[in-house]
Amino acid sequence: PVSPAETSPPAFVTAQHLLVAYKGAAAASPKITRTKDQAKKRAQEACDKAKSGSDFTELVAQYSDEPGAAERRGNLGKFTPDKMVKAFSDAAFALAVGQTSDVVETKFGFHVIKRNQ
Repeated sequence: PVSPAETSPPAFVTAQHLLVAYKGAAAASPKITRTKDQAKKRAQEACDKAKSGSDFTELVAQYSDEPGAAERRGNLGKFTPDKMVKAFSDAAFALAVGQTSDVVETKFGFHVIKRNQ
């Protein structure tokens, strides 16, 4: 038997992420000129590297377009489901600790999420 604590979602998670933006995505820097397809391919490349054991923090520094991501190492700290857009929260809260998501699309671009707690 599974205890209720194991089946109910956590109240919060701690995660890192990287964001690959594209021209026209919400909050994207005007300097970003890649297309949506190019962004998705870039995010998938980062995701594949993360899942094959590359250091997630290094991938954030290499791939993420989020301002300040490299300095923060992509850390989002603790957050509850209502603090992030739904697709992002759904993916983050479905991960086991230490697990990396598939590519997640939001209005900001394509994310790869790693749950840390």
